[in-house]
Amino acid sequence: MSKNLKTWKGWLLFGGTMAVVFCLGLAVSALSERRAEVVSIFNNRKTPMKGIVAVNEEFKGDFPREYQTWAETANCDFQSEFNGNIAVDALEQRPEMVILWAGYAFAKDYSTPRGHMYAVEDIRASLRTGAPMTAEEGPMSANCWTCKSPDVPRMMQELGVEEFYKGKWAALGAEVVNPIGCSDCHDSETMDLQISRPALIEAFQRQGKDITKATPQEMRSLVCAQCHVEYFFKGEGKVVTFPWDKGMTMEDMERYYDELNYADYTHKLSKTPILKAQHPGYEIAQLGIHGQRGVSCADCHMPYKSEGGVKYSDHHIQSPLAMIDRTCQVCHRESEETLKNNVYERQRKANEIRNRLEKELATAHIEAKFAWENGATEAEMKPVLDLIRQSQWRWDFAVASHGGAFHAPQEIHRILAHGLDRALQARMELVKVLAAHGYTKAVPMPDISTKEKAQKYIGLDIPAEKAAKEKFLKEIEPEWLKQAKANGRMI
Repeated sequence: MSKNLKTWKGWLLFGGTMAVVFCLGLAVSALSERRAEVVSIFNNRKTPMKGIVAVNEEFKGDFPREYQTWAETANCDFQSEFNGNIAVDALEQRPEMVILWAGYAFAKDYSTPRGHMYAVEDIRASLRTGAPMTAEEGPMSANCWTCKSPDVPRMMQELGVEEFYKGKWAALGAEVVNPIGCSDCHDSETMDLQISRPALIEAFQRQGKDITKATPQEMRSLVCAQCHVEYFFKGEGKVVTFPWDKGMTMEDMERYYDELNYADYTHKLSKTPILKAQHPGYEIAQLGIHGQRGVSCADCHMPYKSEGGVKYSDHHIQSPLAMIDRTCQVCHRESEETLKNNVYERQRKANEIRNRLEKELATAHIEAKFAWENGATEAEMKPVLDLIRQSQWRWDFAVASHGGAFHAPQEIHRILAHGLDRALQARMELVKVLAAHGYTKAVPMPDISTKEKAQKYIGLDIPAEKAAKEKFLKEIEPEWLKQAKANGRMI
């Protein structure tokens, strides 16, 4: 009996071992086939390339899967509870934002972002870039193009980085024509991920870091960090600079700006020197649980797909909520509905604080204007303006990050709460200032219940702005595109 049992166990062990070996063989075979196919693609490319290839269509023949999914960024059909890829007029939804940006171009026009395919189209159409009649006119610097196109690193090479930054936005209208694409993130010869914008490399260098030592997984976030970050235009040369020298938290960057005595603009109503946050998505993501555990931007926004034995990244960059089965559920086993509600719960809580903060901060700006008109002195207003500046920096840093309420919900809640605290403190200080000048009633508030009313209150003539922009798009843009096609800059 014992002998038979031992024989049975031996055959079971043998059979199990053979099954494992067979499965491993299949896995190795599949990997070998995939590697062979990938090697074959690179060894037999129809269009060998070198340098910066700005025309994205040039990559279509060799990388049809990646190209096709990239082209799908033109689709604007996804909307979640708070975000999506549909352009929504944020100022219409939140008129207080017009007040917060009084004196700055964002008060004219601010829509939620669409897919990468629209990067060039949207910046041309935006009222924020104005309507220059010639290449030499208009206040907008050429560095406003920096993150919009693979034509940018091409022009940086041709002109030199310093000369590119010093130029005018309109002067490059016939050159920057291709939307965000392949050469923004890839070496055209090897297709390795690469950094094409100098500001990120320089920010690493100032921190004593060598970006060339980044791992492939880190690069899957760093190529995004070329643009989805906080930055400003430094000095007379308008050099694109990431304010990371003291660290990458909101407070670190605030200290950096304060020591430079820097402000993006002076608020038209309150006279506050304002810091305008850009979109610090990378910095905030690093503070969240996914960033801390090494999850890259591409893991969630460009999940892998398999087709014909080939594994590749989906270049239809969009919200992970649009494809939960290939993003969240790769690691999490909860249902799609549960995962979606988990995201919304975090966003709703952040939105509660945001709503309150925007109202209090807009009111503080209006009350500060009233205080100036009633004889307040610079010495009296200094503590008020400091609090308003700090409050608005916290509001903008949290709001402009896009997705921050999910990337690092605790951090976003903290930042918004501190912003609300400072807005309330500013209003309390204003009560004291007004009382010192004999005014103890409630400050009369204008009707800013709609975008149009708010814009009229701060002195904007939007119909005239729109008419000028329409004229620009009708008369100048076609000439830009004609020149670009004639020079082979676009297909």
